[in-house]
Amino acid sequence: MLIINIKGLVGLHPKDKLVLRGNELGNLPVLENAWLLIEDGLIKDFGEMSSIPSQISNLPSQVSAEGRYVFPSWCDSHTHIVFAASREEEFAMKIQGKSYEEIAAAGGGILNSANKLRKASEDELFESAAVRLKQMILQGTGAVEIKSGYGLTTESEIKMLRVIRRLKDHFPIPIKATFLAAHAFPAEFKNDHQGYIDLIINEMLPVIAKENLADYIDVFCEKGFFSVEETDQILKAGAKYGLKPKIHANQLSVSGAIEVAVANNAISVDHLEESNEETIETLKNADTIVTLLPSCSFYLGIPFANAKSFINAGLPVALATDYNPGSTPSGNMNFVVSLGCIKMKMFPEQAINAATLNGAAAMEISVDYGSIAVGKKANLFITKPMPSIAYLPYSFGENMVDRVILNGEFYNG
Repeated sequence: MLIINIKGLVGLHPKDKLVLRGNELGNLPVLENAWLLIEDGLIKDFGEMSSIPSQISNLPSQVSAEGRYVFPSWCDSHTHIVFAASREEEFAMKIQGKSYEEIAAAGGGILNSANKLRKASEDELFESAAVRLKQMILQGTGAVEIKSGYGLTTESEIKMLRVIRRLKDHFPIPIKATFLAAHAFPAEFKNDHQGYIDLIINEMLPVIAKENLADYIDVFCEKGFFSVEETDQILKAGAKYGLKPKIHANQLSVSGAIEVAVANNAISVDHLEESNEETIETLKNADTIVTLLPSCSFYLGIPFANAKSFINAGLPVALATDYNPGSTPSGNMNFVVSLGCIKMKMFPEQAINAATLNGAAAMEISVDYGSIAVGKKANLFITKPMPSIAYLPYSFGENMVDRVILNGEFYNG
């Protein structure tokens, strides 16, 4: 495939640039009036239209992108898209001003999703998640991480991870699986935290390792959920089975989650709506990626993470959706990029880099995804005609994704 007359080819980072830290996020190279050649699912070459090689200029499979931009696909590194049912019954409770903790105490929240998921079959879960994933792809997402965590029993957690494996087999994008049984304590273990942790360590982890069902292990480290000590115990147990840590950290309070994450060499710390100078100082001494989830703040009405403080401290920042039925019922990365700009005061270049190359880095796939470079996978999208790159986050209510390319081929769902 040869794409010609591209108004702007976005994200031309060197192939060996695998993550962007601090001020680097403001650098988003764009080649104007460009062409792009795709061969065998990979980016073969690109350049300016004025110097397109004669031997390829007459290829029959040409696509004109006049007035349009070509972006690397969004890389969404934090989702919970395997769930049994939506939770719009909690919507009115949020509107009434009920807090996240109050909704959970009333039988809503994570335990609500867990109860529904236990009754759903693997086929039902796969079919509903596939619909969500297809919609995400059509909105420009070309790589995704998916967590378990709505099972909270051995049987249901394994069921979720098997569904994620089926999604990997059925969709043409890289999918990373994260084991998140430490999402909440089931009601039957409300007063026996160690009993549930023992179940995770002694029953769930051996099965997951045997079936190779997960890449990462995650813990919701927060007051009222898993303590720092409990988090440390679970992460160390996961490490024995080769599962790398990703942490839900500082969503509702500064909890000590960042310190335990860094001590366990976490790939990413996710949320960070609440943070302080100690948080930043701890992260300065680590390679851990700061993954921010602004559509969660938008939906719950909680503070937005202070993206600028992390960027100014020289840290690598990623953006992801947190798509889930309770706190972020949307997988639209375009809206996440808009919120990064509107609510977290990121520049468009910073937000786009955070949603592409750094999102890929948070899934450890930035060698092949997240930017435009010769030899990388041709997972891209072509926009509708736009006056500038900034128009994409500016026009937050419009869908500016026109055509999606995965592995060098158009994807139509």
